[in-house]
Amino acid sequence: MSLWGRIIERLRRPQGVPWRSAGLRTESLTADEAVRSTGWVFDNKTGDVSLESFTTSGDKEVQRYLRLFGLVDGSTANLAMVEIGSGIGRMTAGFSKRFRTVYAADVDAAFLERCRETVFHHGEPTALRTVHVANGRTLDIASGSVDFAFSYITLQHCGADDARSLVSEAMRVTKGGGLIALNFRTWTPLDAALVPLGGLVRVLWRTPKAAKYMARIRSLTRLGWQANRLSPDDVLATIGLDLIGTQLREVTIIHSPRRRLRVSAAGVKKLAVRRVHPSHWWLVARLA
Repeated sequence: MSLWGRIIERLRRPQGVPWRSAGLRTESLTADEAVRSTGWVFDNKTGDVSLESFTTSGDKEVQRYLRLFGLVDGSTANLAMVEIGSGIGRMTAGFSKRFRTVYAADVDAAFLERCRETVFHHGEPTALRTVHVANGRTLDIASGSVDFAFSYITLQHCGADDARSLVSEAMRVTKGGGLIALNFRTWTPLDAALVPLGGLVRVLWRTPKAAKYMARIRSLTRLGWQANRLSPDDVLATIGLDLIGTQLREVTIIHSPRRRLRVSAAGVKKLAVRRVHPSHWWLVARLA
């Protein structure tokens, strides 16, 4: 991409600037060093975090969510999946041990390099394929080629239009009978301050010297990633309400019992699950 093209891209997708800064910090590091020095970028933990403990926490979440979505151990061994927003592979390693093929998709090429290293040490490298989402909105994967499309704590960090595009892409690449499970963040009272502050922080991220410093500070990075809050109605409208019950079946909104979500669309089930974070919700559906 030309210099002018990069400038336009930064102006059009300012939420990508913190990701690029985080990616630059990982380019000269091993996966273990990246976790130890910037582990907070990819997980909520701080302190003494190793690559092994990092992937162990991811493996536990993989098991928990696969059970939640009805994908029991052994049932996925011959299936292909895509993980939208793999980062450096915290959950990818666990997925690679359970699926025949795992497409790890991320906006940052440096993250994907570390992801390959992470899976080499703690997963099944023969299962891994990496996909660079260079434009932030489309997947370079053939239509109808995966059985399971998964995204966790990623779409909330994209611009709203990019997040909607990735929802459509998840549907496109999933074959008939396949499952999509996409995680979003809903509005909370605190977001009235967090989202505007995130916009301000992203302005500061555009200054190279400031960005290099800010990439080391967990709170500033997390503020910079506050990009959107999409409701179930918004996402379902993106998919197309006419597809519910025809091309999309078993459509379920999974949320915390501590958070009431409005879902206007007919034919959509709501399921309260205690271990879901109160600010999160999931769209789970099977393609016809």
